[in-house]
Amino acid sequence: MNVTTWTWLISLGVVAALFVFDFYSHVRTPHAPTMRESAVWSSLYVLLAVLFGLGVWWVSGGTYAGEFFAGYITEKSLSVDNLFVFAIIFARFQVPARYQQKVLLLGIVMALVLRGIFIGVGAAAINAFSWVFYLFGLFLVLTAAKLIHEAMGDGDDGGGPAKIMALVGKVVPSTTEYDGARLVTRISGKRFATPLLVALVVIGFADVLFALDSIPAIYGLTREPYLVFMANALSLMGLLQLFFLLGGLLDRLVYLSYGLAVILGFIGVKLILHALAENTLPFLGGGEPIAVPEVSTGVSLAVIGGVLAVTVVASLIRSATRKDPA
Repeated sequence: MNVTTWTWLISLGVVAALFVFDFYSHVRTPHAPTMRESAVWSSLYVLLAVLFGLGVWWVSGGTYAGEFFAGYITEKSLSVDNLFVFAIIFARFQVPARYQQKVLLLGIVMALVLRGIFIGVGAAAINAFSWVFYLFGLFLVLTAAKLIHEAMGDGDDGGGPAKIMALVGKVVPSTTEYDGARLVTRISGKRFATPLLVALVVIGFADVLFALDSIPAIYGLTREPYLVFMANALSLMGLLQLFFLLGGLLDRLVYLSYGLAVILGFIGVKLILHALAENTLPFLGGGEPIAVPEVSTGVSLAVIGGVLAVTVVASLIRSATRKDPA
């Protein structure tokens, strides 16, 4: 895929402009968005991703478009799972609903910057060392096992974010009182972080943890850094509206972790197979490529879409059954 410098610059400019627009249209005036507002903007951002994917199809062909859509759906699914953690953080710091958009948008911008760095590092590592795919694949398989372990109630139930909250609370001088939408306030002439800033810092650190899963996952679907970045950017856009749109629905997606575990495990195995096909490790097959089946983009898209569909339907049926035993 031939991506020029101008294509990168224009894409980065459009992404930045959309985030600025989001700030001035939704966040500048603190408010809790209505269901209709959240639904409209969430739909528009999904439509934007679809149009981008069709543009890729028109310019570069169906293979790259399929890779983008597979990556976008995976990143969007992982983002929905991350909303559970955001909800916990907001509850922990008792962030008023009218200020949650500001924290989410700033956190999303931080996440995109961090992911941009990880994407660059990942691309450089892949170009220099083909065996990195072994590490990515093994990491995703272990992450999938960890997700299932926690979903079954045997894990620490998100101990990572909880530890981050405790660490930030010790390091950052803060107050328990809010000062409107301000991130920093003055008390007796001294500056203190408000709970809003502490919540933002915690979300920022949590985004680093999330990127450790998402970047290897999408590199298992496409090796094009441009598609990796745009899939991440477009999946993060509209995430704050999606948070308010889903609302109580998050608690009803009881099987989401299982579905994501299957997807990450599948991508992990695909990465390992790809690494074997391009093997250069001397202790495996004498450093020669090993004949293994390759998983096509179409199969990846079908598996990801199918698993998500089954997960959502099964979750909603289970939730409905719990409410109405009859």
